[in-house]
Order: sequence, then C-alpha cells, then structure tokens
Amino acid sequence: MKNKANLDCPEAIEMGSGNVFADLGLPDPAERQLRVQLAVRLNELLKAGGLTQVAAAKQLGLAQPHLSELKNYKLTRFSSERLLHLITQLDRDVEIFIRPRTSTNTVRPNSGSVIVWAAA
Repeated sequence: MKNKANLDCPEAIEMGSGNVFADLGLPDPAERQLRVQLAVRLNELLKAGGLTQVAAAKQLGLAQPHLSELKNYKLTRFSSERLLHLITQLDRDVEIFIRPRTSTNTVRPNSGSVIVWAAA
C-alpha cells in the first residue's frame, strides 16, 4: 500500500531567486550561473558540430578528459573568460551588450543581471 500525502499539512513552497546557486548559499552565485549558461551554449555548439570528444578537444586545444568535464558541467577548471574563448574557437563571435536594466530585480535591488543568448 502506498503512503498517501498528508493533505491537511501541505509542504510550503518557496519561490526561488532565479539563481539556484544563490538559493543554495554557494559562494559567487552570479559567476557560477554565468559559467553554466556559457557551458550550456558551448555544449549545444559541440553537439551541433557532431564531432567526437577527441576531435572536439583537439579543435578547442583541450585534453579529452577536460572536454568530458565540460560536457558533464564539472566547471571548476573553467572560468567564464575561458568558456568565452572556447566559444570563439568554434568559429563563433561573442558580443557583449551593456544596457539599462529592463526589469525589476526583487532579489537583488539596484543590481543588473547577466543572460547568455545564442543566435542560430
């Protein structure tokens, strides 16, 4: 017989900040989130390229085990600057736009945000 949830006392749901690293109390949450966003885009480019890990590592100038870490989002050895450089190694341009904030950030008032977009 399965346990039934106690409907008289539902669990409280807390709204996240939009940055799981901040919600978990990890150091440098904005930098961690940026690295993950860049790694997602980089992994999408690698997948679209259809290269083996060995071939992709060679193109990027990485050891194959380091590329494996990147593909598995083990990003301790990758700074955001290094990830940006790797994206350019895949024949992509990276442009950074700085503009006025467009939305109200209730989590960190008086603070902007960084979002990574990818063009087709």
